[in-house]
Amino acid sequence: MKFDDILTMILETLAMVTISGALAYLVGLPLGVLLNVTSQKGLKPCKWLNFVLSLVVNILRSIPCLIVVVLLMPTVRTILGRGTGEWYTIIIPLFVTSFGFVARMVEQSLAEVDKGKVEAVQSLGGTNFQIITKVLLPEARSSLIGGLAVTLVSLLGYTSFAYNISAGGIIAGIWRYYSQNTGDYLEHPVFWIMIIIVILLVQLIQELGLAISKKLDKRRILQ
Repeated sequence: MKFDDILTMILETLAMVTISGALAYLVGLPLGVLLNVTSQKGLKPCKWLNFVLSLVVNILRSIPCLIVVVLLMPTVRTILGRGTGEWYTIIIPLFVTSFGFVARMVEQSLAEVDKGKVEAVQSLGGTNFQIITKVLLPEARSSLIGGLAVTLVSLLGYTSFAYNISAGGIIAGIWRYYSQNTGDYLEHPVFWIMIIIVILLVQLIQELGLAISKKLDKRRILQ
């Protein structure tokens, strides 16, 4: 295995995680806000809507990623023109697997916001939209960034299922290298280099998320 091959797998992994993560937050963030707002203690409680949304999120979260990959293969083939064989064919399954998780994290982050600040804005005549955009989301930003880091690390792990559909990525590359060198794979430096790369990627995401989260939290305290 050449350096160019490893670089390609790294770029594929980063693309999988970044694109699917962006899509997950595009849907999961507003869904999480809606779950919080319609909850019993939310800004606009709506029992039936909250129940339906919670049910959908819980169902999606309970289905293993590999099963989602299999179930969505026809859909992926229809949208992208092929269901396997390229790195981008795993993006839609990763998105579907993760946006429910994102929604729950957003809901929890917003629930942790000090109710006193919400009530203060309400007493000044603030609308629900203003409370969401000016109080809930800004106050929860530190927690939301921490949740983003957790989501990206989870997505990185989910890219391992790309091996099952020949979609590439560094984790799938590790398994493929093992399957091609089952007798002495532990003796090959390349095998360990790929594992170290995965560890470094995880650490980079975690530390970057933690650093940004702490910085935002300090700003909130100063304010």
